[in-house]
Order: sequence, then structure tokens, then C-alpha cells
Amino acid sequence: MEYGLVVLWLAMYLILGLAALPLAAALFPRLDGRGAIFAIPVGLAVVAVVGHLVGHLAFGWPALLAGLAAVVGASAVLGDADAVEERAYGEASAVFAVAFLFLVAIRSFNPAIAPLPVAIGEKMLDFGLVQSSLRAGALPPDDMWFAGKAVQYHYGGHMLSALLTRLTGTGPQFAYNLALAGFYAALVTAAYGLAGAVAAARDVPRRAAAGLGAFFVGVAGNLHTAGQVAGWLLPGDLVAGLPGVPESAASWNPSAFSYFDASRVLPVRPDDPSVDFLAATEFPLFAWLNGDLHAHMMSQPFLLLSVALLFSYWRAEPSTRRLVLFGALPPVVGLVALFNLWSFPTALGVTFLALAFAPGDATALFGSYGEGIFEDRGPVGEEAARLGVAALGTVAVLLGALAWTLPYWVGVVAGGPDQTLAYWEPWTPLGPLLVVHGAFLAVFAAYLARRLATGRVPPAAVLLGGLGLLAVVTVLGAPALGLTLPFLLGGWWLLRTRPETGFPLVLVVAGAGLVLLVELVTIEGERFNVIFKPYAHVWLLWSVAAAVLLPMLARGRPALGLDVDRDRLRKTGTVLTVALVALTGLYAGFAVPAAVDNEPVGADGPTLDGTAYAGALYPDEAAAIEWLNRQPGRRTIVTAAPGGYRWQPQEGKGASAPASLTGHPTVLGWFHERQYRGDEPYEKRLADVRTIYQGSTDEQSDLFDRYDVRYVYVGPAERNRYDVAVTDHPDLDVAFREGDVTIYEVQR
Repeated sequence: MEYGLVVLWLAMYLILGLAALPLAAALFPRLDGRGAIFAIPVGLAVVAVVGHLVGHLAFGWPALLAGLAAVVGASAVLGDADAVEERAYGEASAVFAVAFLFLVAIRSFNPAIAPLPVAIGEKMLDFGLVQSSLRAGALPPDDMWFAGKAVQYHYGGHMLSALLTRLTGTGPQFAYNLALAGFYAALVTAAYGLAGAVAAARDVPRRAAAGLGAFFVGVAGNLHTAGQVAGWLLPGDLVAGLPGVPESAASWNPSAFSYFDASRVLPVRPDDPSVDFLAATEFPLFAWLNGDLHAHMMSQPFLLLSVALLFSYWRAEPSTRRLVLFGALPPVVGLVALFNLWSFPTALGVTFLALAFAPGDATALFGSYGEGIFEDRGPVGEEAARLGVAALGTVAVLLGALAWTLPYWVGVVAGGPDQTLAYWEPWTPLGPLLVVHGAFLAVFAAYLARRLATGRVPPAAVLLGGLGLLAVVTVLGAPALGLTLPFLLGGWWLLRTRPETGFPLVLVVAGAGLVLLVELVTIEGERFNVIFKPYAHVWLLWSVAAAVLLPMLARGRPALGLDVDRDRLRKTGTVLTVALVALTGLYAGFAVPAAVDNEPVGADGPTLDGTAYAGALYPDEAAAIEWLNRQPGRRTIVTAAPGGYRWQPQEGKGASAPASLTGHPTVLGWFHERQYRGDEPYEKRLADVRTIYQGSTDEQSDLFDRYDVRYVYVGPAERNRYDVAVTDHPDLDVAFREGDVTIYEVQR
């Protein structure tokens, strides 16, 4: 186990947060701890934003040093050193360290950066993007799966991982897992801090809410595992009648547990029973156990950082509001898009809601320019003012975000394939929706029932009314409408009429809106991602909201003007808290012990070496890949195409490993390039790769020149896929040979 690297990376994160402390104090002046809990995400965000801009001129050390200088400079010039709370940063450091070491421990038992049959997911994509960034002289990095073209993917998280790799001087095969642990720790720390700050502002026990925030984001799972356990413990006939519980649950037992099952619950095509493909309904613990260093995961700490900035706006005076809205929020929201474009609309949507419902005079944001614009306005004018300010503020954040990350939008997003929004007619069944969202919805239903109750209408009546609406719309075939509409309307009403309900309801409304939007809208050819990516955002928003509302329920705080038994409410809230923690914690109770009950492939004990498996399973190819890794710069290679989710050379499935594990671009790699580039360019290269291996000498020479090919890789996958004739080409010399693998160099 590489303990020295673990200590080095943890120290790096903590020192970076220490440097960003004064800046965090200036951005979160009225939050508990003066923003110390957000210092590490703030520091990482500054390095990433500045490193990205400078990286288009010169990536590597120039971009890294510029980012680090920006952190120190921003803290010195804009920060508030006198407001720094060292004790609060000590708490933040402890939370970060615990989360970091937890994930490091898990990954040390299953560190492989591999496709099937060793691992599941897109680790080869993620590692390839890190390696491509490390080889890049300037951004955007070359696409390792489409030689000669820039990467057509949100590469921000991989870019930041490459900068941290360079800063620590770590081998990429180790840095992959250490960066993965760092993003997880930053996410858990941000959730802990945001839930705690919102709770402290509402006179709710801060650490109780903060702990629940960290638990729901970093440990909890959906109710799928609870359903499996129920099927194991309860009579089969009873279990079969529970909504969302599959028939197989009655025969399940703990020895059959798989960490993967809970992530596949919703049908992609509920209107077509012949299509049994399930969408990804991930929660963070599953994603990090699976171990992809993926875009939708690395963006999550910064999505929560943007929400935290919005809460700082919510609490601040007008002058600080302008600093947050026009100064800090645009680069962070731009960074969210750079890390994962799918997260960009969510960040903007939460911005609009926060601005629309923030307390105080909405027009005060414009200072003296806003005076008198809406004087003597009635309720309609007040609502129009708020919505108008929210729209203008959101547009300002949008334009600022585009400006801070402009090269990404011009060079990558603008060159992507055209995608069409369309109405989505089928509705997801009620059962899967309850499995995925039911734990959080129970919290929100209990809270809204209490808040919407009156002297004549008790909370139980409000709950029954909501359940009645759900039953009616479910019979009509639109259960998601019944699950979301009460929270959208009830939350909106309470935020307007009882502003003391505050920021948690903004997150409830935002999540409900996303769930409903997913049911109504799709992108052609992207239905899997249309469910997958927004649902990850819903989990984050609702985790923080539930973490704040559960302690409120457990304290027995009644609705205003409602004569109720506080002790009874307190007991009800406590029971609900304990039940939800137990039910959502079952997944971790099974998954974490299973994750550490592994012997890493290719190692004698725990390790963070993500490529150790290659030497054990594919020794000849591992030696060839190591040789390629030592070659400087970016040298175009040719490998079997297309690669995919399996590395099984005997079947001609090579997973584009030489490109993915080195960052040297290959003419065509994984089949994802069809999605990135379109059918015609993809098919053209697919045919060209075949011609290179088995065409005529003249055809091969022409393609060597067209793609600037330096090396032709001939291994088991290439021999099993093609009638290899290229080895007879007169311009090829053997550059490397080991067992079944030969690398030929094109002589020019």
C-alpha cells in the first residue's frame, strides 16, 4: 500500500484549502464558520478555472502555477483574513480526511482502471483523458480515441486531476485513485458544510444536520436494498404486493447481494415491455464504489459549492450579494459545465429559484438603480419584480459562466453533434420512482403536511389529500405528476406566504422540478443520460434538504398557529429519522464490506496501482503499454477498432488499451466516438483502420500519412479481428516486441 502517496495527497488538499480560507471567509461572511468548510472546494475551483484559461496557452506547469498563484492572490486581495475561523477549518479538515481515507481504503482493494471482465464502467475513458491531459502542451487535449482531433467531451475534471498529478509528482496509475478519493471527500465535505450552514441559520442543531448531509450524500443508498431485505425477511406473498419490489426479491438472500443492482431501477422504455434495459439511477456511494473518475461525479462538489454560494447570497446584505452573484458564482457555474455539461442547466435552475425566493427587496440588488421601479406595487407587481430580478440575475450568471470558460464552449461544445429536444410520452411506473426517491419524499411529505396544516385541517388530512392525488394520477397513468406536483405547488406557496420555511424548500422544489422535467422531456438518442444525469443532481439537492428538515421534525417544531402535541411530533420526527437512516444505510452495510473483501488483481495486498491488473492478466500487452508510456509527446498509434467495454484479446476485443492507458492517440478507439462525432466520420475511420491492417501497401501508406501514424500495434486483438497484412509493409520497422505483441514504427 502506497501510504506515502496517501499522506502527500491529503496534505496537498488541506494546504490548498488553508490557502483559500480568507477567500472563503469573504464569500460566506454570514454562514456558520465563515465558509471554512468550503475552503477546499473553493481552492480546487480557483485552480481549475484559472488553470483551464491559462492552459489554452500553455498547459502543465504554467497552468498549475497560475492556478496556485490565483488562489493565494485572491485570498490576499479579495479575502478577509481577519474573519478566518481556524477551529472551523479544523472541523472541515477532519471531515475531509475521514471521507478521503474511507474512499482510499475501499479503492485499495479494487483499484483497477479496467473494463470488463475485470471492472464495470468507463474507467478507460477517464484514465485516457487524464493521460491525454498530461501529454497536452495546450488545451483542449487531443482525443486519444480519435487521433488528430481535440477531445469532444467535458474534460474539466480530468484536467484538474492532471494538474494535481503534476503538482504531487505522482504516477498516473496511482493518481487516478487518489484524485477519485479527493473528489469524494470534497463532495462529502461540501454536503456536510451546506447542510450545517442552512441548519444553523434556522436554529436547528448544526452538527446533526451536517452529519445527516454527509451521510445522505456519502453513505446512503436508495430503497432497493431495503426492498431486497424485506423480501428476505417477510413472507413472499406480502413482499410481492409492495410497490417497486421485483418478483425476484422474494427469493433473494444476503449472499446474492450485488452493489450494482441498486443503480438500475427505472426502465428506459416503460411503454415497451420488450425493452428491459434499465436506466442508471445512481447515488454517490454506488458511483464511487464503482470507481469511474467520471464527469458527472467530479462536477458534484462544485454543484454543491454553487448552491452554497446561493445560500450565502440568500443570507447576505446587498453589497455582498453582488459580489457573490456577479463575482463568484459565474466562474463556479462555468466550472460545473466544464466538468459535466449535463450539470449546467441544474446549476442555472437552482440559481433562478434562489434569486426568486431570496428574502428582502429583490430590486435592492441593483442598488440606487432599483429604487422606485416597483414602488407601490401589489402582490402581482411584487411577484413580477422577483421573477424579473431572478431572470436577469440568472442570465448574468449564464453569460459570466460562458465568459469564464469560453474556450471550452467554442472549441468543444460548439463542435459537438446536434441534439434535439423532444416531448417524452411514456410515464415511469410508481414503484421504481418510490424506490429511487421514496426516502426523501417521506421527509418532505411530513414537513409540508405540518407546514400546510391549519387549525381546521390537521397534518394527517394534508397527507391523505396528497396520497389521494397520487392515487388518482397514478390510475390516470402519470404517477410522477402526483409525486412532484404537491411539492412544487406546496413549496412555492410556503416560500411566498411563510418565508421562514426558507432555503431547504428551494432545494425541494428544484429536485421535484427535475424529476418532473425528466418525465416530460428527452433528447433524441440520449434517454439513458436524460434520466441518469439529472437524477444524480436530485439526490444531491434532496440530501441536503432532508438533512436540514429531519432535525426540525425530530425537534417537534409545529406549524405556525397550530395547536399540536409537540412531544408527539418530536417522537414522530425521531422515529422517521432513525427509520430513514437505517433503511438507506442498508446499502452501505452490504456494499462496503463486500468492496473490501477483494484481493486486488496483480498485487499481493491492498494497493492504489490502477494498472497492476494488466501485468497479471495481459503481460505482453502490459509490457508494450509500458514501453509506449515512456515515449514522449503524442504519437499516433493504430489499434483494433472499435474498442469497447471489454478487454478480451482472444475475442478481438482490445478496449483500445494502448491509447486508453497511455494517452497516445489512436486512429479510432471506443465506439463512443460515434456519439461524439456522428455516424459518417466514425464509419470512415472504422473502415480506414481495417484497411491499415489488411489493405494494400499503397492504401496503407496513404493512411499512414493522412493520420500521421507513428506506431502500428499488432497484438492478440488485432490478429483475431483482422487478416493482418500490414507487417509486410516496407516502411515498418520493429520498435518493440514481447511475446504476442509487436509494435512497428513507421519510418519517414
